[in-house]
Amino acid sequence: MKSPMRKKGLKIKKEDWESLHVHISSYNNFPTAAGLASSAAGFACLVFTLAKLMNVKEDLGQISSIARQGSGSACRSLFGGFVKWTMGNNADGSDSLAIQLADEAHWTDLVVIIAVVSSKQKETSSTSGMRETVQTSALIKHRAETVVPARMLKMEEAIANRDFASFAKLACSDSNQFHAVCLDTSPPIFYMNDTSHRIINLVEKWNHSEGTPQVAYTFDAGPNAVLISPNRKTAALLMQRLLYQFPPNQETDLTSFVVGDKSILQDAGVRSMKDIENLEPPIEIKDKVPHQRFTGDVSYFICTRVGSGPKVLTDETLALLDPVTGLPK
Repeated sequence: MKSPMRKKGLKIKKEDWESLHVHISSYNNFPTAAGLASSAAGFACLVFTLAKLMNVKEDLGQISSIARQGSGSACRSLFGGFVKWTMGNNADGSDSLAIQLADEAHWTDLVVIIAVVSSKQKETSSTSGMRETVQTSALIKHRAETVVPARMLKMEEAIANRDFASFAKLACSDSNQFHAVCLDTSPPIFYMNDTSHRIINLVEKWNHSEGTPQVAYTFDAGPNAVLISPNRKTAALLMQRLLYQFPPNQETDLTSFVVGDKSILQDAGVRSMKDIENLEPPIEIKDKVPHQRFTGDVSYFICTRVGSGPKVLTDETLALLDPVTGLPK
């Protein structure tokens, strides 16, 4: 008797599909619906997992066209490293998919610090917000047809050459224009808040004082800042500035205030709340008064790097789900 098991998956007859049941459980270890691409991560993981289960033969590019139907950005999340989403030409959207420009090993010096300003669910979802923008914004047509295609070419070149100055200028400019288009929507969409604007101001003052970009910032459809540094040394200097302007509350446990690579605190010379209290104002604002500190305005920081796409875990201890119950641990 032949075994139904094959080397790369389980062979299931199509007529048996209706009698099968699949348990799906999705759990994030970062804020959901807060503008940090949680839906992109979820749908990328779902489609990747189902493709593995059903032994799909298509490559990730083709699978990405399925993932984007759940969440547009999910097509990019199927790959690691640097990825672009191509619009395609077919009326049915079948050739609108993701292409990997470079894998995660291409630019390993980059350090990403995410300032979680709010983990609350945003008032306007990305899907409904984009629909309203397309229907009411006079700026979106110019952005989609002229600005973005030109910037995409320049960004691809910056990534290929690991040109951080160009990369940062493009990232910041495009983020700002995206939110300008949101404001041009009727009624206007306010994804960012006062703390978001203060983070932008912090980075812009530093970049301007140095004469060349030290950090890139980008905000998706939410108030949380994604800050990209060219190397670990600069990331530590950024962390000092962020902790000076947005110190945690006194009762905060520093080990939970920074998630991911916690050693960034040591690089920044911070080992205790006392160290944060004693931080000197950064040189670009030191002689300017008044300068304020906004205690508790940032919930926590996530320190990470450019990562890989979804993968099957061989070590169950790393999973967020219980392998027995299929439920979050």
